[in-house]
Amino acid sequence: MAKIKDRTPKRGGRSAAFQLRIHPELHKQLKTLTDNENVTLSCWLKELARRELRRRGIEPEG
Repeated sequence: MAKIKDRTPKRGGRSAAFQLRIHPELHKQLKTLTDNENVTLSCWLKELARRELRRRGIEPEG
């Protein structure tokens, strides 16, 4: 079964991209978690960021 991907509509062209360096063991833990939830690591991190913005009273724009 294909993993769930972020389907948030894009506005104004391509989305911004950035590289993130993390310790291999942390990456392994995160991959295990996201694999178990059948979601991509990228999608999981974006949703985590959106939840944190909402927690701080900021409505995510993307």
